[in-house]
Amino acid sequence: MLFLSRRDVEGLLDVDALIDALAPAMADLSAGRAHVPERTAAAVPERDALLLDMPGHAPSAGALVSKLVSVFPGNAEAGLPVRQAVIVAFDPGTGEPAALLDGTYITAIRTAACAALSARLLARDDASVVAVLGTGVQARAHAIAVPRVRDVQEVRIAGRDHAKAVKLAEELSDAVDADVRAVAGYEEAMAGAGIVSAATYAAEPVVRREWLAPGTHVTSIGYNPRGREVDDATIADAALFVESRAAALSAVPPNLDLAEPLERGVITPAHVRAELGEVIEGTRPGRASEGEITLYKSVGVVVQDLAATALVLREARRRGAGTEVSL
Repeated sequence: MLFLSRRDVEGLLDVDALIDALAPAMADLSAGRAHVPERTAAAVPERDALLLDMPGHAPSAGALVSKLVSVFPGNAEAGLPVRQAVIVAFDPGTGEPAALLDGTYITAIRTAACAALSARLLARDDASVVAVLGTGVQARAHAIAVPRVRDVQEVRIAGRDHAKAVKLAEELSDAVDADVRAVAGYEEAMAGAGIVSAATYAAEPVVRREWLAPGTHVTSIGYNPRGREVDDATIADAALFVESRAAALSAVPPNLDLAEPLERGVITPAHVRAELGEVIEGTRPGRASEGEITLYKSVGVVVQDLAATALVLREARRRGAGTEVSL
């Protein structure tokens, strides 16, 4: 089987190609063509952490994979990745183990790429300012991916630690074709922004309805077992889009941004306007007006990993990359 390291994967996965490849994968999911069992989780209570198992198959990707990903929120304080993963790919024709590859980078970039896909589908055409909330791995990935789908002139970075925001902005100056700058706080970052990309581990909401301009598209990928990234008013007022109703409304582990408003009756399951795949297929509507607030709330689904893995393996075989190993 083929072994691909983190360095291999980074060199093989093209962000633009991934954004494009995610569209048919998400359509497969919504149309029932993909087989994605509910993910399972083993808890590590003493660390407030989880180990998730995410298997799946999608015809458009031509891939059969299982991803094991650990979610350790406390790692953020130690400067370690919160999510770390490996992916095993199997031959979809024979079931033979075909590849073992780093999944940490794939998890980061596929999450950001699907947020970019949501912006391609739902953000206003004239969105030119992106606010990135957070300073970690996901914030960096979003700052790179999201501006690729609109003519973005400015990217604003905000986080709990302003020094980290400044450092990230400096690092991104050559990676993003826009003016990238750190700002003092979340409210300043969101003022007049056409797209808000929230990628935090916030215990209290950092996306607040009163800070959002009319017509803003919000992407939210944050997870905190004890907190929220998006406030009730935004959840209630926005047109809500998800990867999968089943995954979003009964996520393992629960995502409090949706679980709490559902439990308290702020919204009902009918509040979900559409899955991204339904918008792609044209079976459900997207943005209804220029002034509407749209919200893509991500919990992560394995078809995103399938699409990314298929691209990596295709490119690895083309280039002869990676190392062949025997089990």
